[in-house]
Amino acid sequence: MTPRPGIGRRSTPVLFIAPFLILFLATLVAPVGYAVWMSLFREQATSGLGFGGTRTLFVGVDNYLRAFEDPGFRRGFLHVGLYCVIYIPVMVGGALLLALLVDSAMARAKKFFQLAFFLPHAVPGLIAAIIWGFLYTPGLSPVIDLLSSIGADWDFLGPDAVIFSLVNAAAWQWIGYNMVIFYAALQAVPRETLEAATVDGAGELRTGWSVKLPMIRSSVVLTMLFTAVGAIQLFNEPEVLRTRASSISQDWSPVMFIYQAAFTEHDYGLAAAASLMLALLGAALSFVITRLGNRWKEA
Repeated sequence: MTPRPGIGRRSTPVLFIAPFLILFLATLVAPVGYAVWMSLFREQATSGLGFGGTRTLFVGVDNYLRAFEDPGFRRGFLHVGLYCVIYIPVMVGGALLLALLVDSAMARAKKFFQLAFFLPHAVPGLIAAIIWGFLYTPGLSPVIDLLSSIGADWDFLGPDAVIFSLVNAAAWQWIGYNMVIFYAALQAVPRETLEAATVDGAGELRTGWSVKLPMIRSSVVLTMLFTAVGAIQLFNEPEVLRTRASSISQDWSPVMFIYQAAFTEHDYGLAAAASLMLALLGAALSFVITRLGNRWKEA
């Protein structure tokens, strides 16, 4: 029996897409589905005295209500919201400024500065947080000793300053990474356009603001999206600095609340519900940033 022509052509795309679909189902759909299932149940002791093991009870949306009503969980979103207000402009603006400076016609040793700015990103986030923890600790930090020698006493881990210390630690690690993304996008800007702007009398500042920045809008929007989604998942820096800063509680950020619920209190239903709520916030944030970015492109 001769196979009908066209069957092979129709099955070939399926064979190419199958590995992606398998990985997508195994690493995203299945874990999310399992989290949804866990969020609908709760483990409860069969005896009030703690003997006799536990049993799994279906509680519906009760875990979501418990997470939403928990003051620590809500307070964590306020902390992360303030963190994002400071962190995102510093991160995106700083990376963009560095990329424009390195790409400017007056810049020298561009390869050196690209490597120098990118090197902090090569340090693992946990190690970077530990390093900054020492730099923020009185008696250990040469920075604090230097400030004290000139009469400037500053508590980096105090209630009023800890948010800026967290922003500094995170920006130090990621600003060079985003700078490389912006610099790569700037290399795609047609040189003829830049030369035309120079002939028209535009200086470096005017060229960067009116020519280069509008032409890399897609990269700016994408970086803002990744930065915002990463910011709401803040964990490493506050978790490491928590041992040195009394102003950072165990549930200071939503991810820290989820971690405590899952691995300290072993309340996996509550942790799953809180994780899904945080994921929904990330999806909503992604939608808003994408819409604003599209409007910026159209304008």
